[in-house]
Amino acid sequence: MKTVSKTLLASALLVAGVSLASVVNAQAIKAAKIVELSGGGTTAGTMYRNGARLAFNEINAAGGIMGRKVEIAEMDTQSQPAVAKAMTVKSIDDKTDVIFGPVFSGSILVSMTESQRAGIPNFTGGEAANLTQQGNQFLFRSSFSQSMGMPKVANYLANDLKVKSVAVIFINNDFGKGGRDAIVKELGARNVRVAADISTDPGQVDYSSAVLRAKQANADALFAYLNEEESARLLRELRKQGFDKPIVGETTIMGAKVIELAGNAANGVRGHVGLTVDAPIPAIQQFAQKFEREFKTKSDHNGLKGYFSAYAYKAAVEKAKSTDGKAVAAALRNSCFNTKTNPGILMDVCFDANGDIDRESFLVEVRDGKQTVIATLPPLVKR
Repeated sequence: MKTVSKTLLASALLVAGVSLASVVNAQAIKAAKIVELSGGGTTAGTMYRNGARLAFNEINAAGGIMGRKVEIAEMDTQSQPAVAKAMTVKSIDDKTDVIFGPVFSGSILVSMTESQRAGIPNFTGGEAANLTQQGNQFLFRSSFSQSMGMPKVANYLANDLKVKSVAVIFINNDFGKGGRDAIVKELGARNVRVAADISTDPGQVDYSSAVLRAKQANADALFAYLNEEESARLLRELRKQGFDKPIVGETTIMGAKVIELAGNAANGVRGHVGLTVDAPIPAIQQFAQKFEREFKTKSDHNGLKGYFSAYAYKAAVEKAKSTDGKAVAAALRNSCFNTKTNPGILMDVCFDANGDIDRESFLVEVRDGKQTVIATLPPLVKR
């Protein structure tokens, strides 16, 4: 009886000019955004969520991916690794096709084992170097790892600023410790001495002691690597105590939210960013305008990460001609995508065998409350 029913259904569809395959293809692609919408990572997670939301609104309005709309579930990790893992398990139970987030390195480090086990592509905004050193074939970055970004920072300190010593201030979490280890290694390779190695806590409010230690070290420059809210507090304290040496960082210290919270204290900060809405690239400037119109605030690098991730997934599905997790992952690894055929990715990009990315990046300085690009840096690997 069931066979007869299927035959009748197929006959009816064919009469209507529709195949069974097209009915299956019309089913929505299920995506989960598992990000920090409350707790210490609210700024980063909300920006990433909004960037991905903007991208998927555009993708769905243009007909979806391979004719299929994307259905999105948004989940709050509360900036807690255990919650991130639980939300990932839930999304797997809900038969999701792709996961975006978390942004915090400590959370993705815990949750990615679940998406790996389920064979689901998982894009992350986390930058800790060890994330893509675990052999996870389903994890993909939306920004540089610390092992890709820190060499550019160290080159700037040693070759452009010509410093001989640096005080390092970092946040004591997976993100901060990974960055600290990477920059210390790269500085050592360039004969730049670490004059002070200063650890601070997540959520720390008072930075007077950390800044005093940095001043007493009498280094030629300061390298700061903290999350957004903590970065703003540190900058305000540095200015309060009259710190007058170059302040250099990597991405977070110059983020839009940091500049907003720190005010004039952010002016003069310099460093390397993988993504910035102030980049002299028309596609990024168009994104910045759309984001601000939609969300009534300026995007930071996390908004760009979310937007890029959505379009990178679209490009991979179209390349694989499938939403099967293994096929999508294979389409991304050791592959390059250009903006001519995939304009939503904003910049030409290559993924390596580990899921790390390489593309152009920027040296910036904060001037009058905004990032000013002072140089565009080529990809680390020539292709």
